[in-house]
Amino acid sequence: MKVTVVGAGAVGASCAEYIAIKDFASEVVLLDIKEGFAEGKAMDLMQTASLNGFDTKITGTTSDYSKTANSDICVITSGIPRKPGMTREELIGINAGIVKMVSSSLIEHSPNTIIIVVSNPMDTMTYLVHKTTSLPKNRIIGMGGALDSARFKYRLAEALGAPISDVDGMVIGGHSDKGMVPLINKAVRNSVSVSEFLSEDRMDQVVQDTKVGGATLTGLLGTSAWYAPGAAVSGMVQAIACNTKKIFPCSALLSGEFGLNDLSIGVPCVLGDNGIEKIVEISLSDAEKAKLAESAEGVKKTNGLLEL
Repeated sequence: MKVTVVGAGAVGASCAEYIAIKDFASEVVLLDIKEGFAEGKAMDLMQTASLNGFDTKITGTTSDYSKTANSDICVITSGIPRKPGMTREELIGINAGIVKMVSSSLIEHSPNTIIIVVSNPMDTMTYLVHKTTSLPKNRIIGMGGALDSARFKYRLAEALGAPISDVDGMVIGGHSDKGMVPLINKAVRNSVSVSEFLSEDRMDQVVQDTKVGGATLTGLLGTSAWYAPGAAVSGMVQAIACNTKKIFPCSALLSGEFGLNDLSIGVPCVLGDNGIEKIVEISLSDAEKAKLAESAEGVKKTNGLLEL
């Protein structure tokens, strides 16, 4: 199993580290445009192998896509990160050109790969890859929902005073502060609805804290977060590589599911060795349907800024 991660910055390096530590891939290739940067990150990570007990080979390369040849899974993290006060949508003009070039270069050397898009605005960048490459739609996946759901579960555990392993919940919709739809009424603590433990006001606060989770971290860190995004990607990569059929909310190209067409947006997906094995059309309340439809309109508006 060969995995390529394009972009050796904080998110890409964290992604490579978590994949290596889980020890399910034979090789991880880090690629970056900055001379020597990916090579240095790869060497640093390889020097942790004996300490962290993994045998995955990590190599780095500067803009040489031939080194990525025959990758089973490719992760695109390249592009500029968010700065404080910047929305994900404001990144589109810069990152669209980068993602288009990167995806084309990857597919040239790995025509049967599965691509996971992390670059923001993530839903629109995922849609861009669908529209500008020949890969089937099940092999192009956006990461956002997996990260948003992890942040949702963190906030739920915090509110409940419960261990995170006791909590489950999902976020669908667009990967943006306004677009995401935390499914609070479906969230549970060990199969018991969180509404049995939390007031309406507290649940509303969990939802709001989840929606601004990325912006909160950007304000604190001065740039985008990297540990949780890297972990979210590694979880998706592992599900695909190991064919676990695990459900993640992912940005998938919809063709009528949830009443939506011709956009990529976060919905529950079964991940396996074919990429997206199935889109799971869960039942939604009228309020949840309305929020998802509103989120879809926001994503479509951002998609309209693309030059396809």
